[in-house]
Parts: sequence; C-alpha cells; structure tokens
Amino acid sequence: MPREQIFDEAEYERRVARTKDRLREADLDAIVVADPANMNYLTGYDGWSFYVHQAVVVTLERDEPVWIGRGMDGNGARATTHLSEASIRTYSDDHVHSPHDLHPMDYVAGVLEELGVDDGRIGLEMDAAYFTAKSYTRLQQNLPDAAFEDATLLVGWVRIKKSDQELAYMREAARISEHAMQAGLDAIEEGIPEYEAAAAIYDALITGTEAYGGDYPSIVPLMPSGEHTGTPHLTWTDRPFEDGDPVIIELSGCRHRYHSPLARTTFVGDPPAELVETAEVVVEGLEAALDAAEPGVTCEAVESAWRETIAQYGLEKEDRIGYSMGLGYPPDWGEHTASLRPGDDTVLEEDMTFHMIPGIWTDELGVEISETFHVTATGAETLAEFPRQLFTT
Repeated sequence: MPREQIFDEAEYERRVARTKDRLREADLDAIVVADPANMNYLTGYDGWSFYVHQAVVVTLERDEPVWIGRGMDGNGARATTHLSEASIRTYSDDHVHSPHDLHPMDYVAGVLEELGVDDGRIGLEMDAAYFTAKSYTRLQQNLPDAAFEDATLLVGWVRIKKSDQELAYMREAARISEHAMQAGLDAIEEGIPEYEAAAAIYDALITGTEAYGGDYPSIVPLMPSGEHTGTPHLTWTDRPFEDGDPVIIELSGCRHRYHSPLARTTFVGDPPAELVETAEVVVEGLEAALDAAEPGVTCEAVESAWRETIAQYGLEKEDRIGYSMGLGYPPDWGEHTASLRPGDDTVLEEDMTFHMIPGIWTDELGVEISETFHVTATGAETLAEFPRQLFTT
C-alpha cells in the first residue's frame, strides 16, 4: 500500500485513460515517459531517483502503466504507487554508470518487447530533461523494428486541466508560498547576508503551515538583488544587503509536488521614483491580464491585455508573461504547454492553472510581481492572498 493516499486509484485510472486517448489520436501504440512529473502524474511515483534513468510505459493494450527503475528504488515504487507487483520492473545496479556497456534503456527495451510493442509506434519524451541522447540511441539499437515518435508534450496536455484534489493541493501550496514570502521579506534588511534571507525562506517552505508541512520546490528560491535585478534567474550570495538595493523574490510552496509560485519585489531603504512607478505599472498590467483571463479566450489575448496596458507608459516586454504549471520536479514546475504570449492560440478552459509573471527587466532594474491563477467558470481565481505592491525595509 502507498505510504500516503495522495490521490485515489480512480483518479490515476482516469489519467491513464486520457493518456491512452491521446495515444490513439497520435496513432501510437505506447509511450515511454521519462519526465518525473509525468511519471508521478500517471502512477504516483515520488522519489529523488531521477538522477538515474527511469521510465513509465503506457501501452494501449495493458490496463496499468509499467514503472521501470533502479533495483534499489523498487520499494519506493511500492511505497508511493498503487501499481501491482507485475507493473513494477527493476534493472540491476550494473546498468548504472556501467563500465560494462550496459544502459538502463537496454532493460526498458526488453520490457517493451515483452509488452509486444517492439515493432510498434512508440512515443518518446525527446525533449524531457532526463531523457538523454544515449537513451534514444540505445532504444534504437535494441528495437530496430520500432518507429519512434516525439511525444514530449503528450502527457503535459493531459495534465493541463486540474482535478478538484489537484487544485486543493495547489491552494495548500499557496498558503506555504505566502508564509515563505513573508519570511523572506522580514529577513531582508541592510547588513544581513543574502544567504540568511534564503535560509529563512527555505525554513518556511519546509515548515509549511500549522496544518501541514511543505515539500522541496522544483526551483530554488530566486533572489537577484542590487544591480542584478534585471537578471531574473540568479539566486543568492554571501553579499550583505545594502541600503539602496532592490531585491526580487520568486519562490513556490510545494505540497505533494504541486506548486503555487509567487514573486514580489522589495527595496532596502527609500525606493527611487522610477522603481515605484515601474512597480505600479506592473501591477496595473498584471491586473488587466488577470481580468482578461476566462474560459474561451486565448493565451495571446490575455497577454495582449498586459501589453496594451504597459504600452500606455512607454514600456514593452518581449518575453512571455506566464505559463501552464502545477505538478513538478527539478528543474522546473512548468508544464511546457500553453504560454501567455503572442501567437499562442491555446484557448483557456476551466480548471487550467497558470503562473502569470509579467516582470519588467532592464539593464538598470527589475520588478517582478506575480500570481498563480486558476481558470474558473467566471474568470481567474488567484491562489495566493498577498499584497500586490513594491515592498520596502
């Protein structure tokens, strides 16, 4: 039995059934899933084992998916999934970083042959972070009669609409995000090293709330400061905060691998007028885009509401302002499907979830104020309740 009932078996059965529908639409006989978030979505498997090769195989003919991983991780599959023993397959440790020219995909190929799809059309997550070039070539060598197709986003599009239980976990993650953001803001002051603020954030992310704890997030807290706030993906250093430093905090609480990202900007001391004005424009544009988000509109229409708002102030932003997200493992909590950007004609549907992060980054400064939102029947429901403003210390 799983160590904790995260979702009931019926939910996993619905997910697998929808994945099989996608396989049929793509004329595929099977898919080899290597993205750990997709593996979790289809089976519940949850372990820090993605640094070695692992996979979940879904075929049209078999009721259950098959989980494939390292021998020592087999008990992890038994602890975190509802899969039967016949659906848990493990390879021996001499396949790991092997000096004998063995590779885990040799074992995966044997399972595919056993499942009767070795001469079929097989989808692969070719652009997944943990599916390597060698994984592909070893499958080709072992299964010369198979036709491999890129199915990187097949499961991602299944995941894009959330169930009630998924949304409940994302709301719990939002409570953790609020707690961690406040901890970070409280820790930032002149003379305090950046790493102390990062430590306060991490403590809050794991401590969670009085009702439940938190998990490790898929992305570390991002915290560019000073002259580097125009570079959004920096973390922290030993440098003490100084008077006159802008500081961006982007983080996410995590609950059963579900996230609710949140970003805010603060300033050590009295902020300059330009930063105050830019923050006000970001908030105005963010709120215009949230107002535009509802079922039936396209992703690019939501972005357009932001673009048109900030254009009134002579500002523009070339990057996308948001993306579909939820369940995630390092290195990312995004689903890599729909983006809030020009040219994305994905139509918003009820129960989709997005992180909207319409930051402004220039060579001189950066401002981030973001929200995670759920598409409801009537519009966008933001999951966090945290003031939308430029903070100061």
